[in-house]
Amino acid sequence: MYGAELLLKKNLKASIAAKQQMLASDKQMKLFACAANAVVECYKQGGRLYIAGNGGSAADAQHLATEFVSKLARDRAALPAEALTVDSSVLTAIGNDYGFDNLFSRQIEGKMRSGDIFLGISTSGQSPNILKGLETCKSLGITSIVFCGNDGGQAKDLADYCIIAPGSTTGTIQEIHIVLAHTLCGCVESVIFGESK
Repeated sequence: MYGAELLLKKNLKASIAAKQQMLASDKQMKLFACAANAVVECYKQGGRLYIAGNGGSAADAQHLATEFVSKLARDRAALPAEALTVDSSVLTAIGNDYGFDNLFSRQIEGKMRSGDIFLGISTSGQSPNILKGLETCKSLGITSIVFCGNDGGQAKDLADYCIIAPGSTTGTIQEIHIVLAHTLCGCVESVIFGESK
């Protein structure tokens, strides 16, 4: 048990340090505010949010889509959001016919329209299927956001808004991605439906 206590303390300290680093970055705060505003405007104009990631980030994509469609913290009308990671028939067909790298780009081509927003989640900023999705958004004129880590990888040059979470491990980066996701949904809820009472 002693080893578990030490590891928990180490992980909590790393998480706190990464969050403090994020908090101190004016650049990332401003980028996030611009991205949140873009999502608000998307919803005001009748657009939809599509989210994608791999592994734990796929789970985060589904988690965030749920917060928009159901609710984050209060009762309100549903907001249209979809994780591009949940339809096993679509995923296996695209993977089989076009390759795993095209998993999201093919769905973006088929589902998204001008005025929608794509949010990619990649701790490395280097996931080939996220990069291909961002390239497709660029070619179609669709606004894109990416939550990533490290130095942003290739994603930072492809996304309209690249929010880079600090942290030296995937777990710490993913923890900040969840804070970003909940804050994004909270911003949209407060603007579209008014401040909660």
